[in-house]
Amino acid sequence: MIELEGVPDLVDPVMICAFEGWNDAGDAASMSVGHLDREWKGESFAELDAEEYYDFQVNRPTVAVEGGTRAITWPTTRLSFVRIADADGKGRPRDLVLVRGIEPSMRWRSYCGEILSFAHELGVEMVVLLGALLGDTPHTRPVPVTAVTSDADLAQRLEVEESRYEGPTGIVGVLQEACTHAGVPGVSLWAAVPHYVSQPPNPKAALSLLNRLEDLLGIRIPLGDLPEDARAWQRGVDQLAAEDSEVAEYVQSLEEARDTAELPEASGEAIAKEFERYLRRRDGTSPPHFRDITGGGKEEDEDE
Repeated sequence: MIELEGVPDLVDPVMICAFEGWNDAGDAASMSVGHLDREWKGESFAELDAEEYYDFQVNRPTVAVEGGTRAITWPTTRLSFVRIADADGKGRPRDLVLVRGIEPSMRWRSYCGEILSFAHELGVEMVVLLGALLGDTPHTRPVPVTAVTSDADLAQRLEVEESRYEGPTGIVGVLQEACTHAGVPGVSLWAAVPHYVSQPPNPKAALSLLNRLEDLLGIRIPLGDLPEDARAWQRGVDQLAAEDSEVAEYVQSLEEARDTAELPEASGEAIAKEFERYLRRRDGTSPPHFRDITGGGKEEDEDE
């Protein structure tokens, strides 16, 4: 039995997960969850036993001096929760359970089972997994974010893609399948990071993940300095590309391929989504997308 001392009864909780390592190109996924934790002042309530899941020769502990005392920090996975005071623009709160850690070295099935046990005890309605991968995408264009699920019915209800991927996978893919087998709705959001500028951090990719998360959950996320960090990152890459003619030519070829592949209809849809997001941020309202799907907020809908 999981002990959850200090955790209040959560309101319509969604679990958001990100893992450093193979699934985290440019640190975009872990940066996104870290941003949520900072902006909403997350309260930590649990961490997984590092001895069970990590090879300390691969993910080494770190030592630091705090107040004259040496302390060791072990690689692990930590859980926290945040409360959004006004999630729907109507004063109704909502809770997020944040899971942030390092991709485990061993016992992946037990690891996923432990995370899903927390989800069960906390009454989590859906698990959203964040990931980032390297791709042939230009840094000058919006970061592509793909939403996928292994559940055909959920794919239809959420209007996201059903996963068709075959090949090597990481902890995000394994946990996605574990959610499906456990009967927990699960969706993965994947950001494509330019492979020619893969060094972390990549705030532009993190920003795109958070924007897509807003659309999926129908909430408003405070972005803080992230938009300016994303612009500064792009200016820096622009400058580096301008200094190397081969890189500049390569970026141009990626731009042409991207622009050719995108139909005018797709571009129009992207513009419409950006305009909707602008309106939500201006008037503080959020679409009832996720709450309608999970059945939350029915009373409010009936009152309207």
